[in-house]
Amino acid sequence: MNDLAGARRIVVKVGSSLLIDRKTAEPNRAWLAALAADAARLHQRGQQLLIVSSGAVALGRKRLGLSGRRSLDLPQKQAAAAAGQSLLMHAWEDALAVHGITTAQILLTRDDTETRRRWLNARATIETLLALNVAPVVNENDTVVTEEIRYGDNDRLAARVAQMIGADLLVLLSDVDGLYTADPRRDPTARHIARVTEMTPELDAMAGGANVEGGVGTGGMATKLMAVRIAAAAGCATLITLGNRARPLGAVEDGARATLFEPHTSPAAAYKAWIAGSLAPQGVLVIDAGAASALRAGKSLLPAGVREVEGRFEKGDAVVVRDETGRELARGLARYDAADAERIKGLKSAGIEAVLGYTEGPTLIHADDLALARG
Repeated sequence: MNDLAGARRIVVKVGSSLLIDRKTAEPNRAWLAALAADAARLHQRGQQLLIVSSGAVALGRKRLGLSGRRSLDLPQKQAAAAAGQSLLMHAWEDALAVHGITTAQILLTRDDTETRRRWLNARATIETLLALNVAPVVNENDTVVTEEIRYGDNDRLAARVAQMIGADLLVLLSDVDGLYTADPRRDPTARHIARVTEMTPELDAMAGGANVEGGVGTGGMATKLMAVRIAAAAGCATLITLGNRARPLGAVEDGARATLFEPHTSPAAAYKAWIAGSLAPQGVLVIDAGAASALRAGKSLLPAGVREVEGRFEKGDAVVVRDETGRELARGLARYDAADAERIKGLKSAGIEAVLGYTEGPTLIHADDLALARG
């Protein structure tokens, strides 16, 4: 599909049932090598790739001698994740290094994508890695999460990551080649749906259960549709296609069957709308005329232009930006808390570290995190 070739930033989710050889409980290195060839082609075209990968628990089960157990309790799952995560990363490193692609491990919990301060920190790390042409490999930090605070499946984690980094396309590699009107493994009359422009309750009725037949996965079409909704709200398209084939991304570009779910906005527009309308402001920054002019030109808010700091906000909180007449100019996410913003207001950016003893960068609010007021 042209949507894959045209995306600037892509998140690919790989499940355990694809990555782990069911007979040996080892990484499926032949399949990984083929997917790595796909990744190399994306990198050569200048596209950025982030991989959300399951598999740590499945690999750790064998390493700890737990393969014979039908189910694991939470401490056993956490132990298996701890033992298997290094094996998982080695498998990805070995596959991608052949093509000169550097990898980096990122372990997230739900708090990292739900708490704004941690969200900003995680996003900054990922943005830096992508700018360095690194392929981050993300997994849920199963060694520390409990059942009450975990994602439960990497489809939703992948959608949250896509939302966090403003991805254009989320690819969910599945055990089927897209969405059907019914489960094609059970209903031979099921019809494939190539493109979805609107999410409806009828689509949910078409979704089946988890991949019981795969033996190691936790997701199914129902969880994938939940992920589609998260991604779409962030302006990100989602592609569901068959992962169990050589070079699954290349196969889609060559015309293999898949289902594309279209968003109704762009990632940037969705993010700005979220800042403008969904967050309760925790403070106010009053700025001078020069800073106001810079904001209208699409620039970031620098400390030098700030005249007053009001409220008790933390890093990552939403704040209102006003001019000296009291008119609201924008809303944005603060990169410094209120106390530190008060200390650096009016300063040139180069002076931040000397005053605070650290720096979160030269801006109080970055342009990417600013939503201008209408009118």
